[in-house]
Amino acid sequence: MQPRNMSMSGVVDLAAVKAAGEAKAKAEQARAEAARQGGAGAVPPSSLVIDVDEAGFERDVLQRSTEVPVVIDFWAEWCEPCKQLSPVLERLAREYNGRFVLAKIDVDANQMLMQQFGIQGIPAVFAVVAGQALPLFQGAAPETQIRQTLDQLIQVGEERFGLTGIAVDPGAETDAADGAEQEVTEPVGPYDALLEAAVRALDANDFAGASQAYRDVLADDPGNSEARLGLAQAELLARVQDMDQARVRKDAADKPGDVQAQIAAADLDLVGGHVEDAFGRLVEAVRRTAGDEREAARVRLLELFEVIGGDDPRVTAARSALARVLF
Repeated sequence: MQPRNMSMSGVVDLAAVKAAGEAKAKAEQARAEAARQGGAGAVPPSSLVIDVDEAGFERDVLQRSTEVPVVIDFWAEWCEPCKQLSPVLERLAREYNGRFVLAKIDVDANQMLMQQFGIQGIPAVFAVVAGQALPLFQGAAPETQIRQTLDQLIQVGEERFGLTGIAVDPGAETDAADGAEQEVTEPVGPYDALLEAAVRALDANDFAGASQAYRDVLADDPGNSEARLGLAQAELLARVQDMDQARVRKDAADKPGDVQAQIAAADLDLVGGHVEDAFGRLVEAVRRTAGDEREAARVRLLELFEVIGGDDPRVTAARSALARVLF
């Protein structure tokens, strides 16, 4: 297959002035939130090249693209041109030292993502910048062309979205290996008491108190899955506590285009155990809206994913549905 160069003018086409402004604002908000929580810090070189699947696409590509351009290499084991291109992209990802991240997607194992990007042949290379997808090139392109395209991509990321890349610590992998045994044996903090206090607050319908206890845990341990789940549940219960359910249901039925009405009804759906209904309602809201309304529906859907848990098959299915309407 002959390489087909995709002009970087596609970035301008994809990011018309309004869309670019919205994406830049979202990227800035994401970076500000990361800084408020202490920042991600420097990453090891191995984090510059990652394998991505459908379940992790939201986290590993869309969310990461608010910090750094993510280049996607669609490949397959049987694809001979892929075996020429992929090593070049991997070497350049390390050489560029955090100016972009390379996400490798095996199309045989992730055919839904291949369909969502409209890929007709591989290798195919795309990028996602501040949540916006754009094609780069198709086929085993020469390295000089790849470098030029990457330089343009990085320039666009900096000038239009303020993405300056991520810091790379070459010694991080060694430090992590040296400290692995110590990490296993040392306590990470007195979280049991805080988690127990949060549960007691939930039992007493003190949702604000429960939320604060969970946030205290997450402030020290952002990856604590129990606290993340508990916080999502406490915030959901707080939102529905004083709702007039009949009124919410009527508004959602009478105003299908009202995003806030659909968001409120989705909260009630989830509390009532109608998980698929809640997810489907918000995916549809994302599909039929744009701008701030679309973002509000998308964010609430991600919050409800947290309530159920990322391993639940209903969440996996809804993530795929969300990706389809986003791309």
